[in-house]
Amino acid sequence: MITPVILCGGPGTRLWPLSRKSYPKQFSPLIGDTSLFQASAQRLSGGAGAVQFKQPMVLTGSDFRFIVTEQLTGAGIDPGAILIEPEGRNTAPAVLAATLYALKSDPEAVLLVAPSDHVVPDCDAFHAAVARGLGAVEAGQLVTFGIKPTHAETAYGYLEMAAAPDGSGAAIALSRFVEKPDEPRAAEMVAAGNYMWNAGIFLFKAKDMLAAFQTHAPQLLDPVTTAVDKAQPDLGFLRLAPEAWAGAEDISIDYAVMERADNLSVVPFGGDWSDLGGWDAVWRESGPDGAGVVTTGAATAIDCQDTLLRSDSERLEVVGIGLKNIMAVAMNDAVLVADMSCAQDVKKAVAALKEKGSIQATHFPKDHRPWGWFESLVVGGRFQVKRIMVHPGASLSLQSHFHRSEHWIVVEGTARVTVDDEVRLVTENQSVYIPLGAVHRMENPGKVPMVLIEVQTGSYVGENDIVRYEDMYSRGQGEKG
Repeated sequence: MITPVILCGGPGTRLWPLSRKSYPKQFSPLIGDTSLFQASAQRLSGGAGAVQFKQPMVLTGSDFRFIVTEQLTGAGIDPGAILIEPEGRNTAPAVLAATLYALKSDPEAVLLVAPSDHVVPDCDAFHAAVARGLGAVEAGQLVTFGIKPTHAETAYGYLEMAAAPDGSGAAIALSRFVEKPDEPRAAEMVAAGNYMWNAGIFLFKAKDMLAAFQTHAPQLLDPVTTAVDKAQPDLGFLRLAPEAWAGAEDISIDYAVMERADNLSVVPFGGDWSDLGGWDAVWRESGPDGAGVVTTGAATAIDCQDTLLRSDSERLEVVGIGLKNIMAVAMNDAVLVADMSCAQDVKKAVAALKEKGSIQATHFPKDHRPWGWFESLVVGGRFQVKRIMVHPGASLSLQSHFHRSEHWIVVEGTARVTVDDEVRLVTENQSVYIPLGAVHRMENPGKVPMVLIEVQTGSYVGENDIVRYEDMYSRGQGEKG
């Protein structure tokens, strides 16, 4: 039985504006109707034949913990454990934490570590590759997976193998890791035949990975071990101890261990794969038509070639006329238009927006919370209008505000509203007034999502004007909504 470990962090800045720090790409349905995270969890569940998966272990940040559980539930998957990283420290501390946690219950644990944002359409082929790696794992090898290159890609790292694949898919000794090359060097490596793209997926026995850390990255052992040993349960999560975690070096698993270890093998994988590292990759994976055009959402292409047009706004229509090699992605609050050849430069736009203080650099239009989401429709000097969606059975915290009053108008479903000592049901097209300072709560007692329009008025309408009295999600005063 293999324990999948899903690494669920990272801002995904090259897929801005859809991917942002507050809601990164793995939670969005970039290809089809399922999010990348959900597709990864489904790919690493069940199994057949030589590959049988236990419940997945997920490592993520505190801001995403409820999104993770919501999306796992939506995918019909019950996680084995969700470990909360107090702050991002890169992949090496995360892999070590998963290793130590697994060893607590199984000294012979086998882990498959994978990012949450990759596209692998053929699950059976992937499972077959994992099965081929198990023999090397039993021999004490740390196994990584190489993707057969289809072109001279400069956005990926490469794996140099001791020999070219013979077509059997058997594991091959790894000679070295190669950093992202320039285009001439990438073309040389593809032509050589013994280089593959580095998928960043690893299969190993936990005890062998621990030994590798002891040899090659001993500086991580004390802080990460302490963070795991002193972790605290919180609802259905396990919070790694923040003080100890902060002392761990920020370093990738490749740099910390893999590039230094001598017991490495590569399993070649010839199936389709993409890390969706840019809009050009989304264009390729979306299946362009005969003219090389992909349209998604409210988008229309007229006489266009090799172009991606995408609208993720229900209120914004994107139309392209006579475009060639262009990617245009529109949301309610931001639009990206660029030449397809500049896909890897989108992160520069994010950096430029951060420098000028634009909220669009990091914050998603919909602010996701454990109870649902909200989006701001209009913001003025002394008012704000929001649309709020509350999941069935969910509830906002019992709270009050110092600086604003609120009007709620239910437009879908039924709300149970508490205002001081009064509790009543508010149905579609009914409204309720929340005076400044009143202790109040909004709940959805029904079986369908509840949607309302909230109008805030007052001297300050920021999200931190909140005093929380009760909360079913155990959030503190400093946490949002």
